[in-house]
Amino acid sequence: MTEILIGDFVLLLFIFLRIIAMIVTAPVLSHTAFPTLGKLFLAMVIAYMVFLTIDKSKTVVDVNLISIAVNGAREVLVGMMMGYMLTFLFHGITFAGSLIGYDMGLMMAEVMNPLDNTSSNVVGEVIYYVSLMIFFLINGHHYIIGAVVASFNVIPLTEFTMTFPVLQVIIKYSFAVFIIAIKIASPVLVSFFLIHIAEGIISRVIPNIQVFFVTQPAKIGIGFLFLSALAPIYVFAIKNLLQNYESHLSEMIKAMGT
Repeated sequence: MTEILIGDFVLLLFIFLRIIAMIVTAPVLSHTAFPTLGKLFLAMVIAYMVFLTIDKSKTVVDVNLISIAVNGAREVLVGMMMGYMLTFLFHGITFAGSLIGYDMGLMMAEVMNPLDNTSSNVVGEVIYYVSLMIFFLINGHHYIIGAVVASFNVIPLTEFTMTFPVLQVIIKYSFAVFIIAIKIASPVLVSFFLIHIAEGIISRVIPNIQVFFVTQPAKIGIGFLFLSALAPIYVFAIKNLLQNYESHLSEMIKAMGT
């Protein structure tokens, strides 16, 4: 009887580790506005619900301390990789805003980025919070929790191993950060590229004029004008990116389950 209770406790611990690792790495649930005790409580509630529903007879639990440590590390790794899938997406969106802010000349105007606790560009933060609101509006947080619960059917407890298909998916979506940033920032970047060409022409035609001091305030105004005009398109594009995240996470879970 005691061995059964210990085995069930270790099984519940593994479930909790996968879920809490997902919560603390996913940028939405790991936000600083969400208190630590709240994260722990949410993870414990979900872990207990999963524990009651999964088929425990399929999982053989070794109560050896070394085995518990190794298998616990496996579950933490599974949860972290699932959480970082969404982190890649939000980093791409924030990076796009940083590229726009750099061309606008706002790199000195920085604020704290809650995504990774570093200083970030103002434009990047605005786009980040807009994408965060869209994510909640499309119930993306529900999908995160649903995905980590469903992962127990695809990735059995204590059986995950790092394989080449998993590494392929990780590398693929790591590079996607730059692709997402270029896609979002490209309309404004192209516009500023034309402005830079105009600056070069003006400096050649009128050498005595201080082009930087004349055009810098205009670039900030033009940048905000472009962002305002493109806001509906950006909202639509970010919504599509966040909705596609479901298929990306499913791809990761399937790769880890093979």
